[in-house]
Amino acid sequence: PQPAQDGVCGNFNGDHADDTTATIMQRIGARVRPSESLLSGQAKIEFTHQMKKMLQAECPAAKLAEAQTQCVTTLGTLASVPNLTPACQFDYCFGMNVRARSHAKLYH
Repeated sequence: PQPAQDGVCGNFNGDHADDTTATIMQRIGARVRPSESLLSGQAKIEFTHQMKKMLQAECPAAKLAEAQTQCVTTLGTLASVPNLTPACQFDYCFGMNVRARSHAKLYH
């Protein structure tokens, strides 16, 4: 572990209780800043029509606005990359639900 190391795999402080999805998102948000990622390569960003419909139907307006602000701030200049900001918003709104992407497939 490195000082101040944190991310989707946790913070490596030996306390598994603070490595839940909820606590990680509280610390770093819905996404790790690309400039801070320790992983090589780039993940494929997917934002389907069904995910868009679910985001509009099930994410409360206040939370969606909060997601927009958080994602644009976190992504910086990458916010203009197609699908990156809405995919981040989806994660912000539904990241605690491990089945959210499967649930989104129910929207036609």
